[in-house]
Amino acid sequence: MKEEERGQRGTAALRLLAVCLAAAGLLSLAPAPAAAAGPEGTALEAWSFGGGAQPSAETEQTVIPLGRAVGIKLFSDGVLVVGLSEISTQQGSQTPAKDCGLQEGDIITHINSEEVDTIEEVQEILQEVGDRQMSIRCLRGEQQLQMTVQAAQCSADGTYKLGAWIRDSMAGIGTMTFYDPESGVFGALGHGISDIDTALLMPLSSGSIMYAEVTDVKKGESGNPGELHGAFQVSQDMGDLYANTQSGIFGHLTDESLAAGLEPVEVATRDQVQLGEATILSNIAGDAVEEYTVEITRIYPQNDDDPRNMMIKVTDPRLLEATGGIVQGMSGSPILQNGRLVGAVTHVLVNDPTQGYGILAENMLNTSADALT
Repeated sequence: MKEEERGQRGTAALRLLAVCLAAAGLLSLAPAPAAAAGPEGTALEAWSFGGGAQPSAETEQTVIPLGRAVGIKLFSDGVLVVGLSEISTQQGSQTPAKDCGLQEGDIITHINSEEVDTIEEVQEILQEVGDRQMSIRCLRGEQQLQMTVQAAQCSADGTYKLGAWIRDSMAGIGTMTFYDPESGVFGALGHGISDIDTALLMPLSSGSIMYAEVTDVKKGESGNPGELHGAFQVSQDMGDLYANTQSGIFGHLTDESLAAGLEPVEVATRDQVQLGEATILSNIAGDAVEEYTVEITRIYPQNDDDPRNMMIKVTDPRLLEATGGIVQGMSGSPILQNGRLVGAVTHVLVNDPTQGYGILAENMLNTSADALT
């Protein structure tokens, strides 16, 4: 476990694994039965276009399906506590964070009435306050808490510390699902970006997507999920994020060349999605997007508490040979059927990488619109 330095933002290029972003898309589960309660596990939710208004049944929603791998960087709103530890002092081991009531998963938003969003801001305040008492304001779920704490001086380097591991940013590779040329909105991943240590959804302060190329693939096998490896340029943003939700990440595309020459397709409603053959668009090498055959094997009943909506099975021999099926980093790959966008790939079954879950496209669209209101 380590603190992620905000100073890494200025690095000219990053070579990263897809693990940070795709960890939320892993399920060590056998296929869940089709039951009224829906499949077991985690996943996503819902969107539409233009404010929060729902379109009429006669209005066809159209978007451009993408399937392009991109670099994603996200900076948190507040700093997330990802662990607690002891501090070695001249008086012995001390645990100020634990003693004051801080818990793993808490989001520290203020120290002594000063808003904090970065690790550097927290460190600066701690050194200024020294061994005097300070107040901490944090969020625990939807509950706002305030507590008093006194930092301890580390005997090794003389700095004042709380004994809390904190994180303020994440980065990795994921797949863009759709782009709406009328609103400029895009959606990606189909699931939220969660902290790798706490599994909690990262609170979004700011974020962006960047140009990326897939450099190689770790092939998936039973019990050992595969992943896309890639490189991206942090200096070349192509869009800004405005929401990190359980149904995916959403933002505004600033470089429309990504969708140049691509045609919009209709977004399928739930009742238009059928069992049987479909295709996915995915980017598993370089920046090339290819279409691969899959089969929709189950469609689950509507369940607002669990937005994994369908199960798919990879049938394309090319994709099976190259990746073994669904791998981390493919989350967000658009699912097409009968000329419509029906959903996006979201999860892989750890014990069978040829299978995984998907979210309905109309649910992603509804969530995206809700997040703008």
